Amino acid sequence: MGELIKRTHCCGELRSRDEGVQVAVDGWVHRSRRLGAIVFCDLRDKTGVVQIVFDDSVPEELFQKAEGLRSEYVVGVRGTVRERSAKNADIPTGDIEILADEMVVYSEAETPPIYIKDDDNADENLRLKYRYIDLRKNRMQQNLAYRAKVCAVMRGFFGGEGFVEVETPVLTKPTPEGARDYLVPSRISKGDYYALPQSPQLYKQLLMVGGTDRYFQIARCFRDEDLRADRQPEFTQLDIEMSFVDVDEVIAVQEKFLAKLFSEMKGVGIGLPLPRITYAEAMGRYGSDKPDTRFGMELVDISEAVRGSGFAAFSGAAGNGGSVRGICVPGGSEKISRKGLDKLAEGARTFGAGGLAWLRAGEDGGKSSFDKFVDAREREEISALFEVGPGDLILIAAGTDKVVFASLGWLRCELADRLGLIGRNEDALLWVTEFPLLEADGEGGVNAMHHPFTSPDPRDVHRLEDDPLSVRALAYDIVYNGNEIGGGSIRIHDAALQAQMFELLGLGTEEARAKFGFLLDAFKYGVPPHGGIAYGLDRLVMLMLGERSIRETMAFPKNQAAEDPVSGAPAPPGKGQLEELGLK
Repeated sequence: MGELIKRTHCCGELRSRDEGVQVAVDGWVHRSRRLGAIVFCDLRDKTGVVQIVFDDSVPEELFQKAEGLRSEYVVGVRGTVRERSAKNADIPTGDIEILADEMVVYSEAETPPIYIKDDDNADENLRLKYRYIDLRKNRMQQNLAYRAKVCAVMRGFFGGEGFVEVETPVLTKPTPEGARDYLVPSRISKGDYYALPQSPQLYKQLLMVGGTDRYFQIARCFRDEDLRADRQPEFTQLDIEMSFVDVDEVIAVQEKFLAKLFSEMKGVGIGLPLPRITYAEAMGRYGSDKPDTRFGMELVDISEAVRGSGFAAFSGAAGNGGSVRGICVPGGSEKISRKGLDKLAEGARTFGAGGLAWLRAGEDGGKSSFDKFVDAREREEISALFEVGPGDLILIAAGTDKVVFASLGWLRCELADRLGLIGRNEDALLWVTEFPLLEADGEGGVNAMHHPFTSPDPRDVHRLEDDPLSVRALAYDIVYNGNEIGGGSIRIHDAALQAQMFELLGLGTEEARAKFGFLLDAFKYGVPPHGGIAYGLDRLVMLMLGERSIRETMAFPKNQAAEDPVSGAPAPPGKGQLEELGLK
């Protein structure tokens, strides 16, 4: 081991313009090999790889040291840049190499359990256990750098628009917002607990009461919920709140931000204003409140046409308050086999559907899965409701709206992906507005669709008592390529309306005060109209990078069991820690 060789360049920065220059580089040995009287070493850092050469011109001691190099040794090298005789067009530094005249081995390494290359196809659990090795991959370093730049754009934009960055508490009061809290026992007040914040919602509203006017924060949030590819127990969101605004003003600022973000990060312009559709339209056309509009296959409602059908599945759904809807798959008759249809029906059943009916377009109404119940005329009438061409396939679901929307919403996205109907370089952004304020809880009551502080649409307030499920909210989501990347609302700032909302949700005065008393107290002293939005940073970066999982955009994510494979968390505390906290 020797003294530090002070780096003058990063490995991936060197080019032909540096020929003849003496440089010093540091990094990890990507691989090393001896060919006759020459040792070649590929040295890697986060910027890339450069070839180091040790030949018979170097001192014998240095050559012997080079012969002992192994993968992932950490070394520093000083030498002269020269033209490479056997150029490598696959890497940016492939025209040059460094002829070494000095090297220091900072640390040796055992053979790593995973390869340091982007396409190693290593098991994800192994990658997460040895994340510090996985992070050496070029792809992971690029993803982390991309995420950091996204955060810099966020701070630069909102700071320039008069927003103040404020950190809100991480140790808060347990106040469920729809998911489970992570609880932290208090040592000072034994038997009491803090909660880690599911979001800064209540504090950012207090900031509006406090006159901050425009607030933002890149905030850490925590939710004890089941994991998916786009969910983690701890995550980051861009949190925003504004005073004296309506829906249009919040959206206008966000569109300006998104235009800057996509310009800076992807080099693309997005046309403003972005499209807006209501929740009802999104469900009716796409079967989803986060529609992917990069392709067609929109839902068609055929309920009235089949109300008197001889096929009981159709007439029963249409006559009992449900609906019958379908999608037309371009060329689907040729591309999807009978076995493939059976698999699609299995997928639809996971959303509650009894199955899928199908109709292959053709002469005399085509051929369908319900031929024994209908004649050619009825098949032709059904086909006429769709824009069908030769070889097209109609897929139909019947049942409650909830089941039909969920199954067909899944189906159109699944088929678009399978059939290559999605333009991979497209960026489809739109707003979904006018969400329902409330949803049935299945037990005769209602839950807040977003959270209990979302303002009802003033046009619908008169229906809160008699028909609460029909009331729309001043809520909005921003959708990117079929994924919700942000959501927000205008908040309730009227104390009487907030009390009515709590009553609808089954929260009595005492329970409301126990959960939200500090917010209600603040509302006694003058509350500005206010609203905001929050973006899921991890998901946004994932989508902009084209990754499939948010774990590819986080340095140390949890696995599917909500465990940290690197540290072994969660783990039992020591006996002394429990005693100090007054716990058994």
